[in-house]
Amino acid sequence: MMNFFGKKKKDVPNTTVSATSASKPSDAQTTIVKLRESIANQDKREEHIQKKIDGMIVEAKGKMAKGDKKGALYAMKRKKLYEQEASKIQNVRFTLETQVINLESAQQNAQTYSALKQGNTAMQGIRKQVGIEEVDDVMDEIKEEMEMAQEINDAIAQPVDPLMADEDELLEELNMLETMDLEAELLKPPPAAV
Repeated sequence: MMNFFGKKKKDVPNTTVSATSASKPSDAQTTIVKLRESIANQDKREEHIQKKIDGMIVEAKGKMAKGDKKGALYAMKRKKLYEQEASKIQNVRFTLETQVINLESAQQNAQTYSALKQGNTAMQGIRKQVGIEEVDDVMDEIKEEMEMAQEINDAIAQPVDPLMADEDELLEELNMLETMDLEAELLKPPPAAV
């Protein structure tokens, strides 16, 4: 490169970095705040331009009243310029508002995605801790415990009196005694006739 005085300038590597590339990308919330500030600035500009438009109308009417048609036309041309600027401002504001809405939506989507991903990770962790084999094993153990509890209940429900425990035997013995008494009665000689 040559400088103004004809000497060749040494090539120096460009080590400077722009402010935007050096800074970390800002988070969505910070960007939304900046966009809203920019919208507020556009509102102020539009208000200022509207005052200029109103002023041009007043100026044009005043010049017409004085018979200065050329001056009135010039004021109306300036009014048109201000109206074009106001239209640009409205378009810019609309673009900024659209960007805010889209950024808020994207931020909400990112938060929803993050929550869904965390939920999925938690479910995977639970599934690893509690696999189907473990559930089957626990269910089998529960069934065994319930069967054992039923056996214990049945054992506790049995009578404690040893004679009551052999009730069927005792009934059989009683039936035999009755049968023996009946046979003995039948084998007795008949009573003598009088």
